[in-house]
Amino acid sequence: MELSLRELADLVSGQLDPAADPARVIRGVAALAEAAEGDITFFGNPRYLPALKKCLGSAVLVPLDFAEPVPPDVVRVENPSLAFSKVVARFAPEPVTYAPGVHPTVVLGAGVELGEGVSLQPYVVVEDGAKIGAGTVVGAHGHIGRDAVVGSGCQFAPRVTVGHGCRVGDRVILHSGVVLGSDGFGFEFSGGRHVKIPQTGIVQVDNDVEIGANTTVDRARFGRTWIGEGTKIDNLVQIAHNVTVGKHCLLVSQAGISGSTKLGNYVTVAGQSGIVGHIEIGDGAVIAAQSGVSKGVAPKEVVWGTPALPMREAKELNAWVRRLPKLGERLKRLEQALFGKCDSQSAQAEQ
Repeated sequence: MELSLRELADLVSGQLDPAADPARVIRGVAALAEAAEGDITFFGNPRYLPALKKCLGSAVLVPLDFAEPVPPDVVRVENPSLAFSKVVARFAPEPVTYAPGVHPTVVLGAGVELGEGVSLQPYVVVEDGAKIGAGTVVGAHGHIGRDAVVGSGCQFAPRVTVGHGCRVGDRVILHSGVVLGSDGFGFEFSGGRHVKIPQTGIVQVDNDVEIGANTTVDRARFGRTWIGEGTKIDNLVQIAHNVTVGKHCLLVSQAGISGSTKLGNYVTVAGQSGIVGHIEIGDGAVIAAQSGVSKGVAPKEVVWGTPALPMREAKELNAWVRRLPKLGERLKRLEQALFGKCDSQSAQAEQ
């Protein structure tokens, strides 16, 4: 495919720089460091300005207030990353689609209800009483449990499991290996052994949620584990029983949320963060990467560290910790100056 720079600027409602060539031909898309002649790229983070100044691409999408001289022709847009996604979609191959129908290897239980245009790929199992809405695709080796309900327009990649009784809304995307409705991790210690506590609840996933590969959402001990509308969950996230995740949250890879914790709306949990059970995270809060959250977080608060603290406090504490080696050396010199070498050694031995 080939498009002129003017056509691409119109596609993203961008402002073409007066010095740019509107007839320049664009043949592809690439990252800043990899762009070559004929490619368009984007710039949205100041840290990448040196790379942009060396960029060999033909054009670049930049913020509206960008004023630096750079080699590529400039198109100014409100959000370069979002605009670039539109350009990528224009150059990308047609998305993979699946024809409606039920593959001969599919196993359907008694009383299964399939909406119009459902596509069940090879070796899917749909257990008794399950319902699947119109236009939903269930990838190969998928498993929809007894009495589960799946909405319309969903896209399930291969090897997705929706456990018995679970509820999935409309336009939900589940990537390979997602498990909804595995048993919650519930045990009581009695008589010298761990006794399993029955997990009788469900998982409810609301409309327009996307869940990444190999993420697990445990069913509730009773009631529901609930993922709110529009929330996006990365790969390898663990959500325990009876957790509530609000609307339009972001949960990043390898995060873990312990049982019965409640996240408000628009919460961000960054990668490798862990949250203890039975606490609340307020609307709009941000949990920075690798944090260990041991108590509730107020709305719109940003926390970091283990245990997680308000970001400013955590940074100050971290700065002091990094100074400790130098402070230790200063303390030794002061001890030697005040007490002499022998007394200093005695003081160290006492410690």
